[in-house]
Amino acid sequence: MLAVIELGGNQFIVRKGDMIDVKKLDKEVNSNFSVEAMLVSDEDGTSLKVGTPLVSGSKVELKVVEQFKGEKVRVFKMKSKKRYMKNTGFRAHLTKLEVVSVA
Repeated sequence: MLAVIELGGNQFIVRKGDMIDVKKLDKEVNSNFSVEAMLVSDEDGTSLKVGTPLVSGSKVELKVVEQFKGEKVRVFKMKSKKRYMKNTGFRAHLTKLEVVSVA
């Protein structure tokens, strides 16, 4: 089974056993939670359920594996012919999730 879920404003295609990185969630490490799916299908696509916006009765069980910071992104600003340059960095706070089950 595969499902399309929405977390933190982003949509993810998930299967059982997948690991996904999402924007930081206020959940404890090793805690479980569930979300409803927007689309549920089997692997070959014969059985397909599309929600408006969520499929009623669908359930995707997720487990929080770790809270971490992502890779550094360089932000470089420059104005030509004015001798202005600014170089800063940014590291997003992320949460790693494991898909326990899709139903």
